[in-house]
Amino acid sequence: MLLLSSLLLLRCMTKTVLILGASGKIGSHSAEAFWNAGWTVRKFDRATGDMRNAAEGADVIVNGMNPANYKNWNTAIPQITRDVIDAAKHSGASVIIPGNIYNFGDQPGTLSETTPHLATTRKGKIRIEMEEAYRASSVQTIVLRAGNFIDPMQNGDILSLVLFRSIKSGKVTLPGPADTQQAYAYVPDWARAAVILAEKRDALATFEDIPFPGHAFTYEELRQKAADALGRKVTFTAFPWWLMTLAAPVWGLAYEMKEMRYQYAMDHTLDGVKFTRLLPEFKPTDRDTVMTTGLRPQVDPHQTVRAGGEAVGA
Repeated sequence: MLLLSSLLLLRCMTKTVLILGASGKIGSHSAEAFWNAGWTVRKFDRATGDMRNAAEGADVIVNGMNPANYKNWNTAIPQITRDVIDAAKHSGASVIIPGNIYNFGDQPGTLSETTPHLATTRKGKIRIEMEEAYRASSVQTIVLRAGNFIDPMQNGDILSLVLFRSIKSGKVTLPGPADTQQAYAYVPDWARAAVILAEKRDALATFEDIPFPGHAFTYEELRQKAADALGRKVTFTAFPWWLMTLAAPVWGLAYEMKEMRYQYAMDHTLDGVKFTRLLPEFKPTDRDTVMTTGLRPQVDPHQTVRAGGEAVGA
């Protein structure tokens, strides 16, 4: 009888998170972070799953899902948003989404939760509409807003796609002026912060816009750090924007890169005042580790490793 009571109590105390987009950088690291924090982790399979059913009994939904096709954002993002809101209303779950700076448009400087959303690009406007849908839904939503994502698994992040694409040849690829300062979010740190916010959700507002400060550095600082880490000369090479222009009509990634080109030349940081107030205990990964992550040997981007070394397929 005592054992049964203990099991029932344990079940009541178990927290469950549903991860959408579990094979991506946000989803895979979120799954690991929630698992390490003692949560029950469910991974949603968009090919075979019903989101409403998958969310049954979930306390939190982390939406790391992206459209499979870059060019259908205008229809896919609203549909994903409707599905997530419906699933969250049905289950009573809170939603955590990785915000970005698309909403702000070309506004250099320190960006915060009070910075106006003045996007002029297609993707920026879609992101604004998406967040407004969550705000109007009455579903508790936490937008953890970050700059450029850096993934140690090199899963389609800014380092592997752009900055360190030619690092084996001793070159940092330069997408904007060398002295451009940008905000960067180390994805495992973002995921750990998401867990802490999930566990504090009862003390948060129905809609929270929380900038994730991460680290900020220039392309020149990154070049110098890479040279020091590799012990060799590292130079700049220009990003082939001309190729993006030519390929944009037929290649989705080129189309998106071309549309968002202005961001790579926009000096910005993310304000950390609100984040520090809500998460005073948070300790980020050190700046040097974040900057040199992309210099490590490439690993399978569809695997992550739990504490203790167990491999987890995403």
